[in-house]
Amino acid sequence: MELCSIASGSSGNCIFVGGEHTRLLVDAGISKKRIIEGLAGADVSADDLDGILITHEHADHISGLGVLSRALHLPIYATRGTIRGIKSMNALGEIDGELFHEISADLDFTVGDLTVHPFHISHDANDPVAYRVSDGVRTVAVATDMGTYDAYTIENLKGVNGMVLEANHDIRMLEVGPYPYPLKQRVAGVYGHLSNEWSGRLLSEILHDDITQIFLGHLSAQNNIPELAYETVKLEIDLSDNNYRGGELPIDVAMRGEPGKKVTI
Repeated sequence: MELCSIASGSSGNCIFVGGEHTRLLVDAGISKKRIIEGLAGADVSADDLDGILITHEHADHISGLGVLSRALHLPIYATRGTIRGIKSMNALGEIDGELFHEISADLDFTVGDLTVHPFHISHDANDPVAYRVSDGVRTVAVATDMGTYDAYTIENLKGVNGMVLEANHDIRMLEVGPYPYPLKQRVAGVYGHLSNEWSGRLLSEILHDDITQIFLGHLSAQNNIPELAYETVKLEIDLSDNNYRGGELPIDVAMRGEPGKKVTI
């Protein structure tokens, strides 16, 4: 399995997940040009993509979907609510209805040689999901845009060998930052985004010895700093009841505006 962040943040999201024979994108929230350039930097041709998994219909996850789907005619996998939301976005232009493949949380489906498991997440969108993707040996997950998590979330992330996990904001930066109060409430609410602290606590629940890579993703441009996200998550791991030390784990921050390294899981 291969995992690479093309972009991850409040201004746009696109993650590459690849198996031996199948290559997928999770979300297309940046321009087609940036997606193709990011893939090329990871030695992946956009022409070799086999589909796009959409987590939800917010603009930072689908803004490039219309242009990309028309150019590459890629299957689009999303829940019924997300498909409805996508079709209501006039800014995307016309998308061929035959490209949409409706999926449901907790029901596995296959794309090529990969098995995809969608699971519910807590976010203010139409039936949003996160994804586990497996080639039968190794498993990766992309789990962002979660206002909270519970035992169900933990169960769906257990055993993954690589992941992109949300660390959206620093609570204190959000509190004193420029956002209007209602937006601050939304971001910090149960249908908003995971803070650095809660990201570290969730990660502490699912750590095991066979994790190859953890990317902290979906960082806020106004309410977080990469170094702060890393240090806070690391501290939460150090304070947890498990035997892991944050500084000894393969943790990197996925950048908002530039592609990251492609990692073999």
